[in-house]
Amino acid sequence: MSKKFSDTLRWLIVVVVVSFVASPAHAFSLLDPSTWLPPSFSATNPDSWPFIPIPEIATDPNGGTTVGMLAAILTTDQKHEITSIMAPDLNWNTTLGPGGTFRYFNYPNDDSQWFAVAGLSERIASHVEGDYATGLTRSNLLSAQFHFLYERDPTERFYGTGNDSHYGNQSNYTTEQVYGEAILGLNFSKKLQLSMTERPRYVRIQDGGFTSVPSIFSQFPHQKGLNGGSEVLSQWMLQYDSRDSVDIPRSGTLGRLYYGVADRAFGSSISYNRFGGELRQYYSVDERITLAGHLFTEYEPAGNEMPFWSQARLGGDESLLTDQETLRGYGAGRYVDNNLFVMNLEVRTRVWDKDVLGTHGILELAPFAEAGRVGHEMSYNPFEDLHPVGGIGFRGIAEPFVVGFVDIGWGGEGAAVFSGINYPF
Repeated sequence: MSKKFSDTLRWLIVVVVVSFVASPAHAFSLLDPSTWLPPSFSATNPDSWPFIPIPEIATDPNGGTTVGMLAAILTTDQKHEITSIMAPDLNWNTTLGPGGTFRYFNYPNDDSQWFAVAGLSERIASHVEGDYATGLTRSNLLSAQFHFLYERDPTERFYGTGNDSHYGNQSNYTTEQVYGEAILGLNFSKKLQLSMTERPRYVRIQDGGFTSVPSIFSQFPHQKGLNGGSEVLSQWMLQYDSRDSVDIPRSGTLGRLYYGVADRAFGSSISYNRFGGELRQYYSVDERITLAGHLFTEYEPAGNEMPFWSQARLGGDESLLTDQETLRGYGAGRYVDNNLFVMNLEVRTRVWDKDVLGTHGILELAPFAEAGRVGHEMSYNPFEDLHPVGGIGFRGIAEPFVVGFVDIGWGGEGAAVFSGINYPF
């Protein structure tokens, strides 16, 4: 057991022992649920529960199997809409050992939201993240978003660059990175926005958490970027957004065109530029069925100069502009290269809805199909040699802001299970 984790456990034991010595009656009373549960609590009535117990079971192609329990505490307003979520959990991973994460999401109004997340595991992994966004409705002249991330992720995999990277060349490493991101948007109207992003980022590559997989240092000793580095990315983006909701869209269009540059003259380890575009389209067939489509492409005309941790990444459950794109039959970053193309389609079908736990809950099933690829040269054909994926998503929705998901995808290397907050796109 790591020193950090054993110290935490030691302090918990001390607190328990001291409470028994100081007041045995009070300490024993903690074992009686009636002393800390609300008077209205009923085991058969979920609306009376102080939190929602949610079992966690995930099999990630990169991270292995994780099991645990999450306690979601919801706060609602007079309209029974969620205004905040506190969701701590305790979990156990087959490789990283025991761990836990604290999450807090706040939705004060339609125009602003923020969150804070912090977690650690017994072996290597740690994570601190915060985000604040305002001007989401684009009703005023300016919008802004501020994001901070520190993480040590020992589950990262690298198979080599290129669309034909072989599964048998799999290697493991830890990414330690910290970055801050500031986005300022100029709103010409509620639908049209021009934004500028500044993101200084510091990256180091270390040994991973899996001894059963070769280290990237032995498997790819000459790979560019093994020593880590830094980049200061400046990016400009023109965005058209006619969606009826930022968080739970059912109709409308989101279109983006962007250009970014990093340069050694401004503190980056390497100079490069990138550009690309994204299109998301939502169409409501009826009150229960929504068709959701996504296209994304990115180009980095940098030849062989890009470090692997800054190239376009395809795989996993998240669509993060310029960083990673969704392909849910594979782990995060399964395919890496200068250029990327992906297309995703979901049929989001609402199969159940009911007032529960003080808010209106909706269960959604979403069969999906997607395909994508990466390429090294800008002249590559984005529609050749695609990696297809199919699957099914299970979503719990609390309108107007909250989506929790479990997505199961099947690709050319087997199945993958992902869970989290927010839609994948």
